[in-house]
Amino acid sequence: MVVSVAATGPGTGAEPVSSTSFASRYVRDPLPRYRMPERSIPREAAYQIISDELMLDGNPRLNLASFVTTWMEPECDKLFMDSVNKNYVDMDEYPVTTELQNRCVNMIAHLFNASIKEDETAVGVGTVGSSEAIMLAGLAFKRKWQNKRKEQGKPCDKPNIVTGANVQVCWEKFARYFEVELKEVKLSEGYYVMDPVKAVEMVDENTICVAAILGSTLTGEFEDVKLLNDLLTKKNKETGWDVPIHVDAASGGFIAPFLYPELEWDFRLPLVKSINVSGHKYGLVYAGVGWVIWRCKEDLPEELIFHINYLGTDQPTFTLNFSKGSSQIIAQYYQLIRLGFEGYKNIMENCQENAAILREGIAATGRFDILSKDTGVPLVAFSLKDSSRFSVFDISENLRRFSWIVPAYTMPADAEHVAVLRVVIREDFSRSLSERLVSDIRKILHELDARATHTVTWVSTATAAAAQSDDDGVVAKKSALEIEGEVAARWRNAVNKKKGVC
Repeated sequence: MVVSVAATGPGTGAEPVSSTSFASRYVRDPLPRYRMPERSIPREAAYQIISDELMLDGNPRLNLASFVTTWMEPECDKLFMDSVNKNYVDMDEYPVTTELQNRCVNMIAHLFNASIKEDETAVGVGTVGSSEAIMLAGLAFKRKWQNKRKEQGKPCDKPNIVTGANVQVCWEKFARYFEVELKEVKLSEGYYVMDPVKAVEMVDENTICVAAILGSTLTGEFEDVKLLNDLLTKKNKETGWDVPIHVDAASGGFIAPFLYPELEWDFRLPLVKSINVSGHKYGLVYAGVGWVIWRCKEDLPEELIFHINYLGTDQPTFTLNFSKGSSQIIAQYYQLIRLGFEGYKNIMENCQENAAILREGIAATGRFDILSKDTGVPLVAFSLKDSSRFSVFDISENLRRFSWIVPAYTMPADAEHVAVLRVVIREDFSRSLSERLVSDIRKILHELDARATHTVTWVSTATAAAAQSDDDGVVAKKSALEIEGEVAARWRNAVNKKKGVC
């Protein structure tokens, strides 16, 4: 335990030098929550108090709700911490960091089959995540559409974007913040991704782009970008429009090139003009980095790029924010050169195999329908076959007793009646953890079954007692509220009769 260094003296009120943090007054005083405290406290005490509160957070490694990376190698951790005080925007002061970002952009562009030469610079930028990347890509589509409409002498005040109802909330944010109508293709039971046929039917002359998802947040499925490209090409030819495609590859962009290299979803398709990907998901970097890549310079309007010189030199910038850390950029470059294509492929294959093990274990319980597909992001989405006695939300809540964080949620529009659990398989989720999770799910199912059976027994007893209360032999109907009240009363009586220590 750390030792306080506060001085002592008569009437000073200071802690003695031999006092530990837990023996000091700082653990007795309430923590400030709304106002900055008047007085300072020793750094050891501040650290201990905050560290103690943080113990109540969940374990990130057991947070199976998140796609975000929760483990990196020690060497990458060290590089990360060594650069934590560098402001990325100071490009003149940190030219090597800027160069590392450009290298990442080029590597990712080649990974996505961009038509650039070996020594040619790709068009792209690092962001704080896919949300910012999507905002930038959307702005580029909107401005390019507006410019073309103005040249044609047509109104440009009602832009829209076509997506599936399964898109991440950042698309809704883009539409609302930048005044673009969001036209969503509704889902249906058993089909939880955007239907390319319905999407193309919704396209009109005001559509700035169609957004396809490579790795749905709900089920991990890849949408059929190739079919979308073919259908949209045909419609553009018939109408004279030039509606492009953006691929939101936040989750799948670092998976598809390694597991499904023959799948056409990227810049191999002519209408795909930009792609975003999250470096902090399957790019294997801690939270705070995303990437957006454009097919060519013509797809990023020049007027969206700002040039500043007050940091020492002319610097082009196209971001929504200004200052940001350099650590994530450096960590991304580390992962790309440390792992290479071979390393990323091995990790993604491991994730895929562990997802298969988990899928088999959950299916073997006989209690769930598996909604996720074998192809896509390595995750398992599953729903209860019978939700009459308890729900997936009950299972999710009970899993927290075993420290697992597994989300339960309902599907979007036109499939809201479907409720699911979802487990995301990341690099640091091993086969042994998969087997342990299945074991804990089985325990919870057994407990919930027993609890549900006990409840049914009490309700049946209360109903039978009510049926005998009528002297004429006529069964008096009671409301559900009355029956619940009687059940509660019987429980109280049973508890009051118990003696001894529980």
